[in-house]
Amino acid sequence: MIYILMHILLTKTALGRSIYCAGGNMEATRLSGINADNVLTFCYVLSGFMAGFAGIVSIGRSGISNGANAIQPYDTDAIAACIIGGASFMGGKGTMVGTMLGALIIAVLRNGFTLLSVPSAWQNIGAWSCNHWRRTSDVTERECRRKRNKTNFQQVYSIEN
Repeated sequence: MIYILMHILLTKTALGRSIYCAGGNMEATRLSGINADNVLTFCYVLSGFMAGFAGIVSIGRSGISNGANAIQPYDTDAIAACIIGGASFMGGKGTMVGTMLGALIIAVLRNGFTLLSVPSAWQNIGAWSCNHWRRTSDVTERECRRKRNKTNFQQVYSIEN
């Protein structure tokens, strides 16, 4: 239910487009007339609310109310799911569908590792290896796009002169 509501919020509303815009470039958001401070405040409030809700669900599921011990198994999986799903470390990119697919990939990997009796330390190393690979590919992709755009601009500029 929450997934569907968030998907509709991000893809079908002006606020969702503003969130993507603010995530991509705050200065461009301000220059386009969007109140970036309000968008950012909304994102932080929603994030805090969802973190609180996730904490309540986690306590109900595991029965552990010590925050340091309860979150440890889930933080690497949550980050890995978002990044594998296509979210960018630089911001402004990613979808709910991609995040769901990333979560399914991580769940299948965790389940497979557990069935193969792989120790949890190695499972965490595998999750962070996926994160590192995705981060490296994201940074490389942005750098290549920046160089390509710079080259195209130089070619257009030199043709006009």
